[in-house]
Amino acid sequence: MIRVLIVDDHDLVRMGIQRLLNDLSNIEVIAEADNGEDAVNIMRQQSPDVILMDAEMPGIGGLEATRRMLRYNPDVKIIILSAHVEDPLPSKFLEAGVRGYLTKGASTEQMAQAIQQVNVGQIHIAPEIAQQLALKSLNKESENPFDQLSDREMQVMLMITKGIKVTEISDTLCLSPKTVNSYRYRLFDKLGVEGDVELTHMALRYHLIDSL
Repeated sequence: MIRVLIVDDHDLVRMGIQRLLNDLSNIEVIAEADNGEDAVNIMRQQSPDVILMDAEMPGIGGLEATRRMLRYNPDVKIIILSAHVEDPLPSKFLEAGVRGYLTKGASTEQMAQAIQQVNVGQIHIAPEIAQQLALKSLNKESENPFDQLSDREMQVMLMITKGIKVTEISDTLCLSPKTVNSYRYRLFDKLGVEGDVELTHMALRYHLIDSL
């Protein structure tokens, strides 16, 4: 039996995934979480075999949760579920050490296959994302400007574009406000933007966040 932890901030999404997986004979949903902090704590307490986790959530978000989980247990198997297929998000998560990346439109069969493959040490990437990554490697001229951001800069960017204040980002990521602002201005410089509003518009243009 493969023991699975589901992490998503939407109750209906978690409920739907659980119902789908509970119909499978070799997969058991052992716990759920609606944010990254709780997911990390549950992972430490219950040691699930596979974690199905949303890329974007309140609080530390999927990328920081991934970093913390893998820091605690480098062998933990994480599959990201995301509505966003555009790079650099898939690349950032794969570089961080996740074992799978699925779209939220994945079928029950594909989700089950991903869980089973990842559980035995393989990597599973949704075909449309794998194709995109392959095309990107062949066409360097189409690189996304967000590719140049570090994982921490990407995390700060995602939080800023959700309207989260520097002080809250500081508390959530256990960084000083000065350090958060250093990351903030560094990513402004890298992306050629002059403020939070312009940054948000750019993230929307590259489909890294949902429109409000």
